[in-house]
Amino acid sequence: MISFALLILRLVAGLTLAAHGAQKLLGWFGGGGITGTRGFVTRLQFRPTELWTWAVILGEFGGGLLIALGLLSPVGNFGVMGAMAIAIWVVHRPKGFFNGKGGIEFPLQLATVALVLSLTGPGPYSVDSLLGISLPEPVAWIVLAVGLTIGVAAALASRRQSTPQSTAPAAGPGS
Repeated sequence: MISFALLILRLVAGLTLAAHGAQKLLGWFGGGGITGTRGFVTRLQFRPTELWTWAVILGEFGGGLLIALGLLSPVGNFGVMGAMAIAIWVVHRPKGFFNGKGGIEFPLQLATVALVLSLTGPGPYSVDSLLGISLPEPVAWIVLAVGLTIGVAAALASRRQSTPQSTAPAAGPGS
């Protein structure tokens, strides 16, 4: 039963993430496609924009598909955790907890599922199992966790901070 439960969890979470990523990559499901995603990343002031645009697309779309298929576990899980960590910190955190107000609730759930699946593995009903693929444990997990930490820190550090606007009155004639 646990094997079947892992399959259901992987399919639902992975395909949900891939659909979210398809909005950003392909413009499906009401998304803005690559151009809209690039614009959003630009507004969030990540630099270089192109790098972080593709990082979020690959994290959500690619990571979601890898999770759903149970392929190259835990690589996709860490891509998802990275994309969700940035989304939580930059976009959703200022809006509180609940999803109804745009808060962290939904991306936190997706990141948690990705974390748990990175620890359990994809289970026997997976492409990894079918092909006999097994990344070395715990080395792959540790390397990916360090890479995730560095990647998230680099993304956050890359943001161009806007200069605070002066509260002094504008200089008028004769000033």
